[in-house]
Amino acid sequence: GDKEHVLYGKGYIVDELCGCRFRISSKSFYQVNPMQTETLYGLALEYAGLGMDEAVVWDIYCGIGTISLFLAKQAGQVYGVEIVPQAIEDAKRNAKLNGIENAEFYVGKAEEVLPKYYEEYAKTHGGETAHADVMVVDPPRKGCEEAVLWTMVNMQPERIVYVSCDSATLARDLKFLCEHGYELKKVRPVDQFPNTVHVETIVLIQKKTS
Repeated sequence: GDKEHVLYGKGYIVDELCGCRFRISSKSFYQVNPMQTETLYGLALEYAGLGMDEAVVWDIYCGIGTISLFLAKQAGQVYGVEIVPQAIEDAKRNAKLNGIENAEFYVGKAEEVLPKYYEEYAKTHGGETAHADVMVVDPPRKGCEEAVLWTMVNMQPERIVYVSCDSATLARDLKFLCEHGYELKKVRPVDQFPNTVHVETIVLIQKKTS
């Protein structure tokens, strides 16, 4: 619906995950299995392989900033993109809530925001290409739009961390990335939904060295 009426309480909940506190509004996405979510996001941080303060990280489909804020603790700058305005507002509040100042969030469709950023960067930086050290994607079941995949390839990150809730679209997107200069390094399923056919999968994709 377009309208909400809070009958009781604040209209949002607050949860703690991996040492960070998160405000979650009613239209924002949040994983439903807290124990396995810590496992999943811990793997995302491990696969990102951060440690250099100057690292530039993009978190596509960032939601309320859960993965973004974990990464920001070990990166120079993190950029998050999310289509839901309320989730972006939550992400900005969550950054302040956790004292994180090196995370910036964009609202809009990933397939529009990321290519536009890439094009505008070249115009405002004398033709220099926008670059990312690490890119994290956690798309809906339909996977990544091709415009997102092309822009990721053009930005030449050393590592891509792909979190997927649909193995079919994951396989499709991995095929594209592996045909355009990347190779599959690690795959780990994380069962967020016991006794169902659904599973989250996290994948590390790395740029080929030759």
